[in-house]
Amino acid sequence: MQNAMHYVPKVAMRAEVATDLRNVFNSPDRHEADRMLTQLVKKYADSAPDLSAWMEANVSEGLTVFELPASHQRRLRTTNTLERLNQEIKRRTRVATLFPNEASLLRLVSAILSETSDEWETGKVYLTMPNSPPENGTQRKASGVPRGRQ
Repeated sequence: MQNAMHYVPKVAMRAEVATDLRNVFNSPDRHEADRMLTQLVKKYADSAPDLSAWMEANVSEGLTVFELPASHQRRLRTTNTLERLNQEIKRRTRVATLFPNEASLLRLVSAILSETSDEWETGKVYLTMPNSPPENGTQRKASGVPRGRQ
């Protein structure tokens, strides 16, 4: 959404463009979202040709979220999780202020990412994955071999 605003020629148009794009991503399914996107490209072709070209080239990539299960779409259609992670990295690296070399910065960021990954794996469930293996890793192979003989 923020990237689109760079292509809006008039400040007065920003609210309308934001609403129009939001409606595309709030569509009930991919077919409807594609139809609405096509209408938007035509709508802004004359008044904002750069925006129209940008939408045609980039927005359809964001619509792949409609291929996910409906229960996941709401959480994964935004970059909020990624933005929050970047904020946390920035906050924790600001405390150190000065790194003796690039490797020390990389070690700190790697530790932050590892800690975050652990929290995501063991903390509150953000998404429930119906086809994920059991927690203890004891899922049996579908080989037809009786349990215990694998």
